[in-house]
Amino acid sequence: MHCPFCRHPDSRVVDSRTTDDGTSIRRRRQCPDCSRRFTTVETCSLMVVKRSGVTEPFSRTKVISGVRKACQGRPVTEDALAKLGQRVEEAVRATGSAELTTHDVGLAILGPLQELDVVAYLRFASVYKAFDSLEDFEAAIVELRVRPPAENRGNGATPEVPVPATAAD
Repeated sequence: MHCPFCRHPDSRVVDSRTTDDGTSIRRRRQCPDCSRRFTTVETCSLMVVKRSGVTEPFSRTKVISGVRKACQGRPVTEDALAKLGQRVEEAVRATGSAELTTHDVGLAILGPLQELDVVAYLRFASVYKAFDSLEDFEAAIVELRVRPPAENRGNGATPEVPVPATAAD
């Protein structure tokens, strides 16, 4: 690390601390030449490769804003969206890859969103998976119904109601 004051090509780390959310490290450094101190912040960059080939830094804010559109009119709080954004970021960082595709990010969103709100999940999945027919929606709904009802509780989904037996059964 070059000293910002005298441009000496080396510095000594005096103190290191992680930030509150643990995503970066703050280091206090001292120049061996001029003895002045300065602070650096180190973060691990995570890049997303878009369909067009353009690469941009991962943005939790973009994830949340995309999911917010799917949750419009649903009983989902901003706090729940923030937690979902954090879970998605943790999941994509856990892959250990420095570059991800938008497809990878979308897959990381689907799981937590399905747990949060199944209607928002269907909305998001319809765009993400490019549903182009009613059969696509029906297949997604059938897939959701296969899950045990206990997994649907507490996420805005309507619990399954048992159908009364008829005389024909």
